[in-house]
Amino acid sequence: MKFKKYFWPVVGAITIVVSARFLYKELRGLSLDELGDSFGAISAGNWVLCGLSTLLAYAALAGYDRIALMHLGRRVNWFFITLCSFTTYALSHNIGASVVSGAVVRYRAYSAKGLTPAEIGVLIAVCSFTFILGTLFLAGIVLIIEPEVTGRFGDLLPLEATAATGYVLLGFVALYVAASFMKLRPLQIGSLKIFYPEPPVVLPQLLIAPIELIGAAGIIYFALPEVGNPGFMIVLGIFLISFSAALISHAPGGLGVLELVFITGLPDMDQADVIAALLIFRLFYLLIPFAMALVVVLFFERSRWRIEHPPDLERGKRENS
Repeated sequence: MKFKKYFWPVVGAITIVVSARFLYKELRGLSLDELGDSFGAISAGNWVLCGLSTLLAYAALAGYDRIALMHLGRRVNWFFITLCSFTTYALSHNIGASVVSGAVVRYRAYSAKGLTPAEIGVLIAVCSFTFILGTLFLAGIVLIIEPEVTGRFGDLLPLEATAATGYVLLGFVALYVAASFMKLRPLQIGSLKIFYPEPPVVLPQLLIAPIELIGAAGIIYFALPEVGNPGFMIVLGIFLISFSAALISHAPGGLGVLELVFITGLPDMDQADVIAALLIFRLFYLLIPFAMALVVVLFFERSRWRIEHPPDLERGKRENS
C-alpha cells in the first residue's frame, strides 16, 4: 500500500526534474525582455479568443459528467453538474493524479445527490474513458490530415505509417461505436452490473471530448504569433501529445512536460513566443480555474457542514418535533 501511495508522486517529481533540466538547456539564452515582448505582441482580439477558447473547453468538460449520468440513468441538476465538473477538472489539472483528486471531489458532490459509491465509481470510469476516446478520435483525424506532425519529434514514423496509425485509431473508435448498437450483455462483477454504453451515450462522447481538447489547444494557438505558426491542426496535434504525456507523467499541471514537448515540436518559432503562449495557457486553463474551484469547494463544504451539523437550537426543534 505504501508503494502505491508514493509511486506516482515520485514519478511526477522525477518527470518535473528531468523536464526542467532539458528545458534549461533549451531556454538558457532566453531573457525576460524577450518574454515581455512576446506578451506585448499578442493583440487584444487574440486575448479575447484565448478567453473564449477556455470557456469552450470548460463548458465541454461539464458534458463529461452529464454523459456519465445519462449512462447511469441518473438525473442531477445541470447547474450542479457544471459546478462539480468544473471544480473536479480545475483541481485535478493542477494537482496531478487526476483520478485520485477527481474521485474525491466527485464522491463528496454526488454522494450528496444520492449516488452510491459504486455508481460514482462507474461515473468516474465513464468520464475517464470519454477523454481517452476523444483523444484517440481526434488524434486519428490529426494524423491523417497532418501526418508530418510526428516528424517534428524525430524520424519516429514515415508519413505513410503515421497516416496508417491514424486510420487504425479511427478503426478502434468505429468498433466501439458499432458495439454500442449490438446491445451486448452487461458485465457482472459481483453484485455490480456494468452495462455497455448505448448510442445515446456513445455519440455525445465523440463530440464532447474533442470539443474540450480543441478549446484547450485553441488557447495556445491564439496566443502564438503568425510568424512560423504551422497552423491549428499541427498545434492541436502537438497539444494532444504534450497533454497526454503530462497526464501520464502525473506531474502537477504537466509542469515542464508541456513546455518541453511544445519547444521540441515548434522548432521554427521563437522560443519566447512559445513560452509566452504556454504561460497564457497555464493562466487561463489552470491557474484562474484553480482559484475559482477553491472558492466553490469552500462554499460547498460550508453548506454541507451546516446541513450535517445544524445549530443546537434547530437540532432541539427537530428532536422535539
